[in-house]
Amino acid sequence: MRLLLVSDTHVPLRAKRLPDELLRESDRADVVVHAGDWVDVATLDLLEGRARHLVGVYGNNDGPELRARLPEVARVRLGGLRFGVVHETGAAHGREARCATLYPDLDILVFGHSHIPWDTKAPGGLRLLNPGSPTDRRRQPYCTYMTCTVAEGVLGNLVLHRLPRR
Repeated sequence: MRLLLVSDTHVPLRAKRLPDELLRESDRADVVVHAGDWVDVATLDLLEGRARHLVGVYGNNDGPELRARLPEVARVRLGGLRFGVVHETGAAHGREARCATLYPDLDILVFGHSHIPWDTKAPGGLRLLNPGSPTDRRRQPYCTYMTCTVAEGVLGNLVLHRLPRR
């Protein structure tokens, strides 16, 4: 199963639209996971229409329309792994231990908010993944997103994709 991990799209505030490369990846993915800060309902509609399966949450910049359609935390089993999706996890310092305590029932937690790509393991084995942002690099050198595969309880082929600077 191929997954596309994305967060912090911020359309139309940080970009007029999603990058073409990201849209092509959404077409190839079995599951699109979005960790919040969509900003625009049209972006949710677009990905819902393209994705075979969409798992998403709302972020701190998402208004009432998005909050009415998306949960704050999503949980789903994919390829034998227990995934969680949330927008905010708090400060980087202590994140692993804090998330291990908050989400003891998960194997992988996909989060956003910082726009900083992240891949670490918490005590007990929880894997924390932040795909960054495909539209707003902030202080990062590139806009980013992630792809990976899951099968038989194994996360594989995790790739952080860098998008060309605009």
